[in-house]
Amino acid sequence: MRHTNLLLTAAWSCAAALALARGAVAAPAAAAPPAAAAAESGDPTALVQTTAQGMLDELDKHRDEFRRDPAKVAALVDKYLMPHFDTETSARVVLGQYWRDATPDQRQRFINAFYHSLLSNYGDALAEFTADRLKIYPSRVEPGATSATVRTEVRRRNGDLVSVNYSLRMTPQGWKAWDVVIDGISYVKSYREDFGAQIQSQGLETVIKRLESGEKPGQIAKQTGG
Repeated sequence: MRHTNLLLTAAWSCAAALALARGAVAAPAAAAPPAAAAAESGDPTALVQTTAQGMLDELDKHRDEFRRDPAKVAALVDKYLMPHFDTETSARVVLGQYWRDATPDQRQRFINAFYHSLLSNYGDALAEFTADRLKIYPSRVEPGATSATVRTEVRRRNGDLVSVNYSLRMTPQGWKAWDVVIDGISYVKSYREDFGAQIQSQGLETVIKRLESGEKPGQIAKQTGG
């Protein structure tokens, strides 16, 4: 699928996507202080910058370890990204009308299974990401604004540039991201289309169980029928 290919080639956007799908489960006790301060200061660009820098610094220190065991990327995502994403909003958009009909247990299971599936398949891409491949552009946010977009650019290994824009909204805890738009394609809306077709034909419970069994979201999106 188009969004799956973009996630594979743009490692930083992959990391953001992982966080968007994670849900409010096993959140860390405290956010990285610089990013938390940026979220509260009203500067969404500073939030993206400090979060990215914190992750990149830790990647540089332990890159060999992450390469040997990409599963350890989960702890990195929890520490730096999870506190700064509006997970409920993004999950609602991905499930669309099916969010309303889902039970609280199904909502949580979908979020958990989706996150773990993405992480297991794309964690190795994040382990290879380096600072020279990311450029963050300044954003202008009017006083009192409740939404913002932070533009970034990711350079693929082949040298091509990919635009990765973050959609953020102001919450009581400060700025939080809820969507990633990669080369004009919305992460949450794209998965909403793919999962919607499968939920309609198979039912939400079946799709959740397929994710829980380890199937990739892209594989589920390609298939029709039971």
